[in-house]
Amino acid sequence: MASATLEPDPTPPATPRRRRIAELRRGFAELPRPMRWTVWVSLAVVLVLLAATAAGVVVVRRSFPQTTGTIAIPGLEGRVEVVRDGAGIPQIYGDSLADIARAQGYVHAQERFFEMDVRRHATAGRLAEMFGADAVESDAVVRTMGWRRVAEQELGLIKPETRAFLEAYSAGVNAYLHTHSLSEISLEYVVLRAGGLDYTPEDWTPVDSLAWLKAMAWDLRGNMQDEIDRAISTADVGAERADALFPDYPYGDHAPIVGQGAVVDGVFDQDAPSGVTRNPTRPPFTAGQVDALRRVGRTVAAMPAWLGRGDGIGSNSWVVDGAHSATGEPLLANDPHLGVGMPGIWMQMGLHCRVLSSACPLDVAGFTFSGLPGVVIGHNNDIAWGFTNLGPDVTDLFVERVQGDTYVYAGRRQPLRERREVIKVHDGDDVVLTVRSTRHGPLLSDVGAQVDAQVGAELGDDLAAAATGSGVAEGVRPGEEAAVALRWTALDPQPTADAILDLDLATDWTSFRAAAAEFAVPAQNLVYADREGHIGYQAPGRIPIRKSGNDGLTPVAGWRPENDWSGEYVPFSGLPSVLDPDEGFVVTANQAVIGPGYPYRLASPSDWDRGYRSQRIRDLLTTRFADGGTVSIDDLLGVQLDSRNPMGPVLTPYLLDLVRQLPRGYYRAAAHLLPSWDFSQPADGPQSAAAAYFNAVWRNLLALTFDDELSSEVRPDGGQRWYAVVTALLQRPDDAWWDDVDTPTVVEHRDDILRQALLDARDELTRRMARDVSEWTWGRLHRLDLRSPTLGESGIAPIEWLVNRGPWRVGGGTSAVDAAAWDASSEETHPYEVTTAPSMRMVVSVGDWDDSRWINLTGVSGHAFSAHYDDQTDLWARGETLAWPFTADAVRAAGEDTLTLEPSDPDAAG
Repeated sequence: MASATLEPDPTPPATPRRRRIAELRRGFAELPRPMRWTVWVSLAVVLVLLAATAAGVVVVRRSFPQTTGTIAIPGLEGRVEVVRDGAGIPQIYGDSLADIARAQGYVHAQERFFEMDVRRHATAGRLAEMFGADAVESDAVVRTMGWRRVAEQELGLIKPETRAFLEAYSAGVNAYLHTHSLSEISLEYVVLRAGGLDYTPEDWTPVDSLAWLKAMAWDLRGNMQDEIDRAISTADVGAERADALFPDYPYGDHAPIVGQGAVVDGVFDQDAPSGVTRNPTRPPFTAGQVDALRRVGRTVAAMPAWLGRGDGIGSNSWVVDGAHSATGEPLLANDPHLGVGMPGIWMQMGLHCRVLSSACPLDVAGFTFSGLPGVVIGHNNDIAWGFTNLGPDVTDLFVERVQGDTYVYAGRRQPLRERREVIKVHDGDDVVLTVRSTRHGPLLSDVGAQVDAQVGAELGDDLAAAATGSGVAEGVRPGEEAAVALRWTALDPQPTADAILDLDLATDWTSFRAAAAEFAVPAQNLVYADREGHIGYQAPGRIPIRKSGNDGLTPVAGWRPENDWSGEYVPFSGLPSVLDPDEGFVVTANQAVIGPGYPYRLASPSDWDRGYRSQRIRDLLTTRFADGGTVSIDDLLGVQLDSRNPMGPVLTPYLLDLVRQLPRGYYRAAAHLLPSWDFSQPADGPQSAAAAYFNAVWRNLLALTFDDELSSEVRPDGGQRWYAVVTALLQRPDDAWWDDVDTPTVVEHRDDILRQALLDARDELTRRMARDVSEWTWGRLHRLDLRSPTLGESGIAPIEWLVNRGPWRVGGGTSAVDAAAWDASSEETHPYEVTTAPSMRMVVSVGDWDDSRWINLTGVSGHAFSAHYDDQTDLWARGETLAWPFTADAVRAAGEDTLTLEPSDPDAAG
């Protein structure tokens, strides 16, 4: 059943000329006056490009990739073919790993070099070189952490074969750059040059690829934001009430990923009784002392969210064995929930050796990141795998006692390490940073004051100011400065890049686990299936073991050695794993990895996703499996589209008890939608009005309950943590949270707040949609807008029109399996707008690779007017998928364009 319908707005590129020009004129009328001359030049270029003249069409199409014919590429050893299907998805065929990597680099550059270029500037702290002073804050944070410096060190740690793969990939990117002008590479460069940017892209390097792993790790870093939120919440309402806002994982209600086995003698044994261990459990952690860091979020928020941010970041992935599959062979499903934008995060691709051999063993297809060689998620000829974020606690904030060029540790003054960073700013002066570090890591608290002093970004010295007034800083003495350092596993060089190529080449459970062991950060849950009929799960990652003074929940005193990391990490052999589990299936959806008897601390029980999605998937599967039933590919695709709101069956009975207390007519008409609601959240249809009303009630309920006492930074976003919080509160009708402290002469109780939420939601939806409730739909509220993170946020309407797409009306919701999340704390014009969503969906049929299905949120192309810029979005929104051909015959049959890459050296082989 379709999960959404397309709202064809804004006008797609096929709009007639007069309508295009009218839209551009309206955009001009909305612009503030006066404007900088660079803006007017940019707008003039846009008019020239989009006035539907022949010249404009030529300029727009100038950057489109060549997809047929023959191109000579320096360094190729033999002929390479790039076969593209009707969706433009490329499948690459060559005779050596080097040739395939070189071709992948060339094709990535063809389709998405501007995205690659922006990413490498971001990970090097050089965005301001392209986009000016507005990017200095982000650059300063990245430079302070030293992402690229770490990536440079990692280049020396990876295996020679991985380095050779990266170098060949880089050579392919550069072969494209060296034969194309700026306007032939991307339309965005034309607009930026018109705005005054004098720029020529540098050659691509392996370090550019490795640095992207830092951006991935940052967006998936674990509980750092929760540390900040706990501190702010504690400052707002005290430790006891704040603890109630971070409930522990409900192990009794929602099953963890691995339900069998235990650590025995340091090794995880899936057949050992759960909870049995001959390792001593770690000493209990002391309570965190921080009660503030009120504004630290502003520094973190200065960073772009390349994969997304917020409670909606997560994924679903599960695998069933042949006994439970209609095909008789394993089926594997995956849909990562990441931020939404243009172009989409993933690019589908296949990488194939024409003849498989020990010299050329690659035969893989799946989802790739532009700028990074290999396939990240997908399958090869022997195994399939999927990812979800494991979410371990791999970051800590340490409050330091700083004086001059020293800091205190263990009662003694230690010298700060210092280095100088220069940020070049387009159309502005250089910004000079002094980066200071302690034994725990770089001082993030230095960023704000230095940026403010030089560009007036008003970031503020939030970390240091907050730390000075926090409980943990009580040991800071007169004359000392309270500063905050970041300890993070991703700042320790690790050869994570080895894992990607090794996953692509893995042939069985043993080689798959060996590849997983190299996946240091970001740690991902890995589900597995192979052609021999095995299924499995492996938790990888470099996860620190802390000393007894640090529970990882809040910032800690850096001068106390008992708060340090021990220097040891959870051994890979001790991380949870299972092969052919007794249940016959594995479900991962960011829930707890294993039960509370596990001896190592992977994360706090309050840090995991609370398992609403994972348990719903388990319930849907086990219902199918009852009495010997099986699941098909279509069944698993249907599970991915399940839109049931997990808070619906919990909250709705309380709301129904209050319907008769509402005024008749106008208000009750809305509440009467709820009795027949089945808790699904389709974009339209009979259940859609009730879904819209319930979500509006939920948003208003959260505001009425918490906004009077919590700071704006920590007000409820409406995600899965708040489901657990409110579920507990509903059973305590006289709890202090229900009382509105802004009405001191009246004490509100649960039903007062619920009743008011029903009334406010009715009024809100009348304003937003219609008085007649029959005209309400969830899709009208729950819009998906796809925006470019660069030019799409320029504030200049015609330029944004170039690169942004949408809106679409979509179903699903926060913590539904169809996890199109929204932010209940948003004060934007469209607060129900989708913030994170399934970035792709795939179901892999191990018994017949060609029977697999896949879909991307957008399309493979990064070129704004390409036919493949957003050609998969309509299908995605309707819950449909594309065929996923894998074997050579199937790829040839689906192919519509073939590009041949051949050696530029006539004496080369082939």
